[in-house]
Amino acid sequence: VQLVESGGGLVQPGESLKLSCVASGFTFSSYFMRWYRQAPGKERELVAAISQRGGTTNYADSVKGRFTISRDNAKNTVYLQMNSLKPEDTAVYYCHVRTRLDYWGQGTQVTVSS
Repeated sequence: VQLVESGGGLVQPGESLKLSCVASGFTFSSYFMRWYRQAPGKERELVAAISQRGGTTNYADSVKGRFTISRDNAKNTVYLQMNSLKPEDTAVYYCHVRTRLDYWGQGTQVTVSS
């Protein structure tokens, strides 16, 4: 299993970013996919999750209405559209899947600062 995130960067408050995670090594369309984040000195937290066909999504209260998770099963890719970014969104963002084991990507840094 391999998960490769991209799309992070440095943005100003109020701006947007779109993260991507390309998956391989398992049947992508058969599994929930999740985005987590970890800020310095804090525990890793679940940001968003999406069901196998995208019909069900869940979000942390802190990102509801600002972030949107989506997936393209033809491309084995899950996305996280992040709008109205705030400094408190600064973190390393990780893609996750649980098959028989938990798998994580290497993470992509998102920094929101003026």
